[in-house]
Amino acid sequence: MSKTRELIVSPKVSQAQLTKFLSQLQEEGIKMIYLDPKKLGKKKTKLQTVFPSNAANYVVLEKDGAVKPKGKKVGRKFKVLSNSDIENLLKIAKKGLDFVVVEVKDWKIIPLENIIAKLHKIHTKIFAIARTPEEVRKMFSILEIGVDGVIFSTSSINEVREVMVYLGTKSFEMKSAKVTEIKEVGDGERVCVDTASMLHKGEGMLIGNRSNFLFLVHNESVGSSFTSPRPFRVNAGAVHCYTLSPDGTTSYLSEVETGSEVLILNSKGKARRVTVGRSKIERRPMLMIKASVDGEVGGIIAQDAETIRFVKSNGQLVSVTHLKKGDSIMVHSKPATGRHFGMEVSDEYILEK
Repeated sequence: MSKTRELIVSPKVSQAQLTKFLSQLQEEGIKMIYLDPKKLGKKKTKLQTVFPSNAANYVVLEKDGAVKPKGKKVGRKFKVLSNSDIENLLKIAKKGLDFVVVEVKDWKIIPLENIIAKLHKIHTKIFAIARTPEEVRKMFSILEIGVDGVIFSTSSINEVREVMVYLGTKSFEMKSAKVTEIKEVGDGERVCVDTASMLHKGEGMLIGNRSNFLFLVHNESVGSSFTSPRPFRVNAGAVHCYTLSPDGTTSYLSEVETGSEVLILNSKGKARRVTVGRSKIERRPMLMIKASVDGEVGGIIAQDAETIRFVKSNGQLVSVTHLKKGDSIMVHSKPATGRHFGMEVSDEYILEK
């Protein structure tokens, strides 16, 4: 049975920015924060707090033998520099700690492996401290068991989104859009993205001419009598098209290259990140496809070939060569915002046609 893994965000924002940041965290599915409850004031929030304060939901005791507040989860913070620190942690945890907060320095993997191996048997939760999204991913995957929670200090909601994708808990709202126009537009350069992962039926990349209206372009795991399956490949679209990156920014398909990370989603919007192994840009005949939903109209220019498929609202796949006006296909659409180098700028006016 897989265990619950919590991303515990330690907000590094000013008091003036705190209310907005906490609201954004809850929108992203965050349930726990490392924060002094006093800073919340009278703000109503469902977020649970972890902090050295008896007012917190998870109380970090500051010294051995401290009085345990009733009805609260209690733990201790440990700096781990050697095996003797691990033995001391284990000895104290056995006295009845609900959790431990572990800070490791230069050596990160081996100490946490040892702590996980010893503590998971006595059901004491392990919260590790991380400083980058990459560290968060690493700590959740150690020994395949991973820690129970990671305390991540950040002032960037995009970094939080990036981590949520690492954990496989990030979802995007998918909508059924109606196809309004299909048109041959001659030759152009298209980008074929070969990932370093096996992709499953129903999964694809979000691609589009507009950053706020992206089509779910299916992978090539479905073969035919003329083609073999390529379950690692997405024939994504023209070089100018946007794709959504794991950190919430957009990239042009022309920028995707070996080592880049891209989002892979299914028709329900469940996202995961994969690494690009190769990107191929080749000249091919192209189609322009437009669709609309909720008053928004978006388009995509993709290769005119049977192997390029969208996902219909009923989960079935449809090739661009068999697509018809009135068909319903899955997209990710939201109100338009400006972007600067791929990052959202909420107050900037933008009109893309």
